[in-house]
Amino acid sequence: MQPLVSIIMGSTSDLPILKKAADFLDQMEVPFEMNALSAHRTPLDVEKFAREADGRGIKVIIAAAGMAAALPGVIAAMTPLPVIGLPINSTLDGRDALLSIVQMPPGVAVATVGINAGLNAAVLAVQMLALSDEAIRARYDEYRAGLSAKIVKANAELKEVKYKFKTN
Repeated sequence: MQPLVSIIMGSTSDLPILKKAADFLDQMEVPFEMNALSAHRTPLDVEKFAREADGRGIKVIIAAAGMAAALPGVIAAMTPLPVIGLPINSTLDGRDALLSIVQMPPGVAVATVGINAGLNAAVLAVQMLALSDEAIRARYDEYRAGLSAKIVKANAELKEVKYKFKTN
């Protein structure tokens, strides 16, 4: 089974955040790989990965990094594949990583999700894949329907909560 998504983290200390992404990809039955690569500590490995990802059948890259957070942008500079940047809260409440990832120069785009938003990074990757894969699309549509059902149920349960001045 060939991976469609590659999850790259700057350090394995980011794994708890990326577990949410991996869990969702597993739930959606999307093959993926995970690697730790650092734009600053292993730049040659990052370059090799980025240049070869397309040829290996990867369709989307999720790149997570904290602090200077160069990893998503460096990868995006060397591949035609979509890169989803996931800022990690390691210093400055993650704002340093968020700004580093989101402020890319013209022509080198990185889709960026919120700080520590591993689940949303995977959701975005699945949405991209669903554009050309009907089976993934069907599983994603079922997931979305489940989200709606949870809110409808919660709203119905709120009607049973009683307060003296609550009118509904």
